[in-house]
Amino acid sequence: MEKIITGLLVLVGIIHLLPLSGVLGPQRLSNLYGIAFNEANLEILMRHRAVLFGLLGAFFVYTAFKPALQPLAFIAGFVSVISFIGLASTVGDYNESIRKVYFADIIAIISLVVASCMYIINHNKA
Repeated sequence: MEKIITGLLVLVGIIHLLPLSGVLGPQRLSNLYGIAFNEANLEILMRHRAVLFGLLGAFFVYTAFKPALQPLAFIAGFVSVISFIGLASTVGDYNESIRKVYFADIIAIISLVVASCMYIINHNKA
């Protein structure tokens, strides 16, 4: 069971690490999100967002191998993916690139639900 939890948290980590490449510049951001990043302020904000997602992704991968920290990862993961899914659902009218992010977050939330349930079951046995 612990190996499955580890694998699921690594998967969530990888999903969150993917936007890190956006730190490389506006062309990479454009490739990720399907929109132009011609405005300097937006580029700064989105590149900073890429760094934050890199930190969050690294945290998920780290906690995958540190069971004592996994509850924190579950909380952070649920906040991350539920907020994006909620925003995308309420705003709507997003492009195909954002749709891919949306579905990646659906995969992440399913992974988090399964992993957190397994964690609870595994730790209630003790």
